Amino acid sequence: MAKKATAKKSGSSKVKKSSAKSGGSGSGSSSAKNTASEAFVSLLQSPLVADLVAVAATSALAALASEGFSRDGAQSGKRAGKAVKSAGKAAADAVKRRLTEEIDAIKKAAKDAKAAKA
Repeated sequence: MAKKATAKKSGSSKVKKSSAKSGGSGSGSSSAKNTASEAFVSLLQSPLVADLVAVAATSALAALASEGFSRDGAQSGKRAGKAVKSAGKAAADAVKRRLTEEIDAIKKAAKDAKAAKA
C-alpha cells in the first residue's frame, strides 16, 4: 500500500511542476513554490527530524523485541498484528516525548531571551 501512495505523490508532483512551468505569468508563485519546497527539504534534512526518526525506530524495535514472535501457525498472525500495533504506539509516544522536550527547550530559550532584553 505504501508503494501506491508513493507512486501517486511522485506522479502528482510531476504534474504540478509541469503546470507551474507552463503558466509563465505566475513567476511570483513559482518562486514561492521553490521557497516552500526548499524549506521543506531543509526541514527534512534537519537534525531534529533525523533524531525523531531514530527515536521512533528505536522504540518500535524495542516494542517488537519485547513482544517477541513465535511460529504457532494461526495465532502468530494475531500476535504479529498486536506487536506491530504496539510498536506503532511506542514510536508515536517516543516522538511525542521528544517533540515536547524540544518545544519546552524552545519556549525556555525564548523566555530567557525576552528576560535578557528587559
